[in-house]
Amino acid sequence: MVPKPSGLPAKTLSSKRTKKGLWKDANDRWVCLSPEGQNHHQRRARLNGTEEEAMAALRHLGGPTYIHHPRIQLQRTSSSSCLRLAPLRSRFTRVYALSSNDIRVGTNVVVDGAPWKVLEFLHVKPGKGAAFVRTKMRNYVTGNTVEKTFRAGSTLEEASLSKEIKQFTYKDGAQFVFMDLVQFSLKYTTFEESRLNESDVGDKQKWLKEGADCILLYWNGRVDLFSHHQLSIIDFELPITVRLTVTDTDPGQGDSAQGGTKPATLETGAVVTVPAFVNVGDDILVDSRTGQYMSRA
Repeated sequence: MVPKPSGLPAKTLSSKRTKKGLWKDANDRWVCLSPEGQNHHQRRARLNGTEEEAMAALRHLGGPTYIHHPRIQLQRTSSSSCLRLAPLRSRFTRVYALSSNDIRVGTNVVVDGAPWKVLEFLHVKPGKGAAFVRTKMRNYVTGNTVEKTFRAGSTLEEASLSKEIKQFTYKDGAQFVFMDLVQFSLKYTTFEESRLNESDVGDKQKWLKEGADCILLYWNGRVDLFSHHQLSIIDFELPITVRLTVTDTDPGQGDSAQGGTKPATLETGAVVTVPAFVNVGDDILVDSRTGQYMSRA
């Protein structure tokens, strides 16, 4: 009997050996058990950070690579024999099915060939007729918001989106330039560049300053090094809390306990309402979702 790999708990392995030299564990990973050595092909990314940071780090691992779809736990195979043994279907991006009963706020689905984000949902069970799910969805590509209805229990395609952390470096005309400045070693730093049109950034530019870290959202467009499928930027997310400097406001007036407020202009040009004690040059924290003042930094 082929020994179980020491790097994985025994309970994570299925009881059925699916192919010579390979086991399929409970997390849908293909684990090699070839005579060359236990777990000889595995190198896991444990960065104690976000999934996208781990994905970015794996992109720069050298040698022949076989990487699972990002939805599966990250794994690297450097053995060509493992690569040949691995099932062909596991080398490509998988299509994930989703029941309409599992729709929640924030769920990403593909409808009519485009990615949509669920903003609102309501399960309806009328006295007569079949149950259905009423949703309000936003199209990632066009930005349009529409209401769509799905039959309860119907199957939808879950949109497979990937995220990468990028730093906003500068504005080039009508484009915002984001760059990957993650340093993987003392000698190696990647400077992969991504661009967004000003129209795509929209009102979010009010809270965007140089050096800010953002999360770019990708879907079919450029080549992804994991799945070799095309990905394109369809959206980006700001940090919930942004730190900005006050460049113009009236001098502080009276006691702050009285609850007085006043408008203040920030370094990005945005205008927010701040307490009376805030002065020019102060750094404040603002909620990028609502544009509301939170506190002094």
